[in-house]
Amino acid sequence: MRDVNATKDLHAQRFHQAPAMFAAPGRVNLIGEHTDYAQGFVMPAAIDFATLAAISPRDDGSIIIASENFHEEVTHKLTALPKEAAHHWSDYPLGVLNILRSVGVELPGFSLTLSGDVPLNAGLSSSASVEVATIVAVLSLTAAEIPLPEMAKLCQRAENEFVGASTGIMDQFIACCGAEDHALLLDCRSLSFRLAPIPPDISIVISNSMVKHSHAGGEYNIRRAEVEQGTQIIHRHRPEVGFLRDATLEDLKQWGSEMPPSVLKRTRHIITEDLRTVAAADALEAGDLKTLGRLMYEAHASYRDDFEASCKEADILVKLAAKEPGCIGARLTGGGFGGCTVNLVEREYTAGFIESLRKGYREATGIEADIYNCHASAGAHRIGN
Repeated sequence: MRDVNATKDLHAQRFHQAPAMFAAPGRVNLIGEHTDYAQGFVMPAAIDFATLAAISPRDDGSIIIASENFHEEVTHKLTALPKEAAHHWSDYPLGVLNILRSVGVELPGFSLTLSGDVPLNAGLSSSASVEVATIVAVLSLTAAEIPLPEMAKLCQRAENEFVGASTGIMDQFIACCGAEDHALLLDCRSLSFRLAPIPPDISIVISNSMVKHSHAGGEYNIRRAEVEQGTQIIHRHRPEVGFLRDATLEDLKQWGSEMPPSVLKRTRHIITEDLRTVAAADALEAGDLKTLGRLMYEAHASYRDDFEASCKEADILVKLAAKEPGCIGARLTGGGFGGCTVNLVEREYTAGFIESLRKGYREATGIEADIYNCHASAGAHRIGN
């Protein structure tokens, strides 16, 4: 996390008021890929990269939002807030204001400074971190009392409806409800969740392959269509199955022959990934790290072979990680076709693991990976009084 006092001092110097301070984390998904839109299960953890929000009230009917990362600020009158996105970093906080106003929250004037260290374009949810930091800071100046899960839904609406990005609920939910030293098993249908403890001697190492294949967007849409096709075939036989969350491997045995080969594979990934994700939470709760690691490797194999959303570089990272002492499990995380791998590593081996992984990846690909040593952190919270 960035220096809280430095952000606090910068805000005070710029706006001549001592601010209240808030933080909202980035996240990494430990297991559960492409299960969210099938109303299944995901298991992310909040990480110790975060967006800081410093806020103080104004009495001139204006809002000013300053970004330390972009070295810019925007100013708007409360009577003339933008109603649509401008493809600018300010869309994320302004989207939150737009949605808050739509649900009846009376917005005050304020000065807001945002400063974050969540790596951009690494699949660690920097945008959700900004949205959640904004909502907790702004609500602190109002009389509105909104529970954290509801804040997550409002921030998701801001990203979907204002920014125009089609995202699930996971990123905003973990930024709101994450807990120190825990992963969070989220039921994407009911939004019920349970926390699963991550032992204190385990590091979360995130390795950025530095690769995002250009066809990723189109392939993502194809995968979603194939998942929907598989769902419809099962639904014809079992009308109660509206989403693959409700399907079983027995359904695949009975009706998989009706599916094109690619649809069968995508459907199998979703069904088995849901099972793995719940089992992974159970393994964490039981302290069974061997089973957790096996499930992570199985999840990567399914992502690679059945969902066909991995890539050569990510497979190399996982293969290299599996050879290293102290590595419990590794897999590609995020939307696929590049991006980051997540690795659970015994803390005493972490420094050597990172050094070896970086060296091995450079030798295999010629690419210098960005590698982050993280731990599971708290969700959105106020810092100090």
